[in-house]
Amino acid sequence: MEKPDIRYLKGLARQYPTIAAAATEIINLQAILSLPKGTEHFITDIHGEYEQFQHVLKNGSGAVRRKIDDEFGNDFSVSEKKAIATLIYYPELKLSQVQKQEENVEDWYKVTIYRLIRICKSASSKYTRSKVRKALPKDFAYVIEELMTGRPDLSDQEAYYNEIVNSVIRTKRAQELIVALCNLIRRLVVDHLHVVGDIYDRGPYPHLVMDTLMEHHSVDIQWGNHDVLWMGAAAGNPCCIANVIRISAKYGNLNILEEGYGINLIPLVRLAMTQYGGDSCEAFQLDYREEEYDVKEAMLDEKMHKAISIIQFKLEGQLIQRHTEFHMEHRLLLDKMDLEKGTVLVEGVEYPLRDRNFPTVDPTHPYELTFEEQDVVERLIQAFLKCERLQRHIRFLYSKGGLYKVYNSNLLYHGCVPFCQDGTFKKVSIFGKEYSGKVLYDILEHYARKGYFAVDPVEKQKGLDILWFIWQNADSPVFGKSKMTTFERYFIADETTHYEPKNPYYRLIEKEEIVNKILTEFGLPVEGSHIINGHIPVESKKGESPVKCNGKLLIIDGGFSKAYQPKTGIAGYTLIYNSYGLLLAAHEPFESVEKAVRDESDIHSDTVLVQHVARRKTVADTDVGRELKESIQDLEALLEAYREGRIVESYKN
Repeated sequence: MEKPDIRYLKGLARQYPTIAAAATEIINLQAILSLPKGTEHFITDIHGEYEQFQHVLKNGSGAVRRKIDDEFGNDFSVSEKKAIATLIYYPELKLSQVQKQEENVEDWYKVTIYRLIRICKSASSKYTRSKVRKALPKDFAYVIEELMTGRPDLSDQEAYYNEIVNSVIRTKRAQELIVALCNLIRRLVVDHLHVVGDIYDRGPYPHLVMDTLMEHHSVDIQWGNHDVLWMGAAAGNPCCIANVIRISAKYGNLNILEEGYGINLIPLVRLAMTQYGGDSCEAFQLDYREEEYDVKEAMLDEKMHKAISIIQFKLEGQLIQRHTEFHMEHRLLLDKMDLEKGTVLVEGVEYPLRDRNFPTVDPTHPYELTFEEQDVVERLIQAFLKCERLQRHIRFLYSKGGLYKVYNSNLLYHGCVPFCQDGTFKKVSIFGKEYSGKVLYDILEHYARKGYFAVDPVEKQKGLDILWFIWQNADSPVFGKSKMTTFERYFIADETTHYEPKNPYYRLIEKEEIVNKILTEFGLPVEGSHIINGHIPVESKKGESPVKCNGKLLIIDGGFSKAYQPKTGIAGYTLIYNSYGLLLAAHEPFESVEKAVRDESDIHSDTVLVQHVARRKTVADTDVGRELKESIQDLEALLEAYREGRIVESYKN
């Protein structure tokens, strides 16, 4: 590294005005480099399954339980350790249960506080006292710090230590302290969270997932195709809005929009009842609905489902016709329908239509919206643009997210890197220029940000259209299929038309040289680096492995979504990367929070050791470590400048 120039050093001198200040900071940073690296937690394809997401987040994919085992070993029974774990996951609910069951609750408080403090000490051992102090809850910062640093085994401090605990109980603050300790443990056990795409769609509570992520102490997000769809909708792209509503209707989740985000769907309801009131909408039945789902409500949702689907096909047709460079003319199907014959022509083959009722489609101008449809679209655009909660969530996705991330020798992305059949990176034309590999990701992300933030209307429109391109174009890294056969799935019974051929990437990633090629493209060494890949459901029950190419590629979508579980046989893969190596966890479906607390049950997970390092990794081995080393070099240059007299120390009077 080149030595910093004198102007930079003078600026640094304002922060460290003396030799003593600069030297102290060097000592501090050098010491931090020797600490074990923090634990990283990787989750992907949450798809709105809030309860399961919360549980995996709270248990750190088994990291909390391992910390309990490390601290108490064989001193505690399995049932005792399960009870402690459940308390840490759900302190408020567990405390409520304890109040009803324990005869001497004050003794239970005392014993529990001591045990939680022990776990806190263990979990905080890899951090500086300064970092731990910043993590302490404000109301109990003094109490917890004294308990964590105290020595009850020493006679001089035993009475002091015990009196702190007794005073907390006597002032009836024990429950609040226990909750604070449990929250602190979870925060200390997992230092950083990676969400590798697809927070939205299918499941019922993506808005609650987003609320939770916004409160997390350290998180990054790699956008999935469903996230980008919602980003486009929030930016005002009508195609994305129609897709968002259609998918919400399809999975019986319109309440996400109406109740979660307060988006008014009444105009769509009126259109649906006017145009499809007498239509059975058989092709638009909900994919899955809860047992208590009201039948009449379901029938209305199915009519809305059809109404918004027809609007979507029209809007997408208009966009495809505007952008011939997207090469999506084969997805123009409304004009290929012959409603008199009841057929549609798809890729040169004529198929019978399952549904012939298209009251809003003009055969001579099939992609034109009716006046009523146009009014609905305009109202929906304004509703999405003015939804404060949605805009807050989407801004968070932009601030914490991107299409990929390189972090601590790992490459994280959702979907695939577009390849040609011969194993070369596919060249994709974006507004007249060709891009491939990493630069394709960069240009798409560039325009995705313009779609939301740009002021210039021309550039903003380009960005809006690219957000839809990322959602479903064959050359989109987060889609990775040759087509999205939405129309065929609704209107054609022949399932051969439903097939969506995947990008060659999914075949090529079985070859280590291809994985090495991707790592090199993104600036990572082929040895010691990994690709963490979301989006691809791993069919565990068929014996498919999420670990490929000698552990260089890890696929961690199993998936959380209940709609996928019959196919995959599991309820999601997650990954833990701590100072000892990589641990992959395969989870069983989560039943309920109530059952977890009542039975002290956890999501059973099979943990696979993907990689065990020969030398425990420290902060020095991480991206933060590299930044600290650069800071140390700058500070050493400042020390040299002080001692040579090129910069004069500044002392306060």
